[in-house]
Amino acid sequence: MILQEIAEAVRKRVAIQKEQISLQEMKEQALSMPKGDFSFEKVIGSGGIHFICEVKKASPSKGIIAEHFPYVEIAKEYEAAGADCISVLTEPDYFKGSMQYLKEIKEVVNIPVIRKDFIIDEYMIYQAKTIHADCVLLICSLLDTDTLKKYINICDELGLSALVEAHDEEEIQSAISAGARMIGVNNRDLRTFTVDIHNSERLRKLVPPTISFVAESGIKTNADIEVLKAANVNGVLIGETLMKSKDKVKMLAELKGEEKEN
Repeated sequence: MILQEIAEAVRKRVAIQKEQISLQEMKEQALSMPKGDFSFEKVIGSGGIHFICEVKKASPSKGIIAEHFPYVEIAKEYEAAGADCISVLTEPDYFKGSMQYLKEIKEVVNIPVIRKDFIIDEYMIYQAKTIHADCVLLICSLLDTDTLKKYINICDELGLSALVEAHDEEEIQSAISAGARMIGVNNRDLRTFTVDIHNSERLRKLVPPTISFVAESGIKTNADIEVLKAANVNGVLIGETLMKSKDKVKMLAELKGEEKEN
């Protein structure tokens, strides 16, 4: 199963990183920094529907999405286009991501940035803080409820937001039990990579309105956005549709249902 394969590669990567900087050192570095202000979840929970635009070079299901990958320029373009937040892939083996991408992007944008990776160790949360991420992704299919709770507490200590990702009813319940304040539903089944945007529509009904809800994957048109708006979704995470577009400003305007000014 691809998800477990990715997780195993991440475990190996983290083991090597711990040899360079120990967990204790990484923790001390993160805790010595000013506490974050949970900016990511504040934006997503501030009313209306919010757009999280993703900087992504590749994926296991699509291969290389962007041969030409000026990631800093892409992030600046997203911000200029009206993105509310930016998602940056930092997983190097399957998504060709990098923590360096996030560090450099964070230096040039003024909107919150999420580290999108496959977090399987608390080390990665402290590490996310040291590269100035505002939010981390926690995936229910990789973490049990007790571990989710522990990781959310670490995020709270650092002032980081946690977007807890679920795909089905059982994972939604796990996220709620763990105390998630922001739940993302992946419309892509990470076991089969099939996509159904109505997954978010169905699962939204199981999440209390006090918890912010983000729809992820498979969002391609303004019609998709309208479906999700009607379902009271607070945010949408859009990657491939924007990454493949030559004019990201125009594409985001189309997704929002706005006419691009001449």
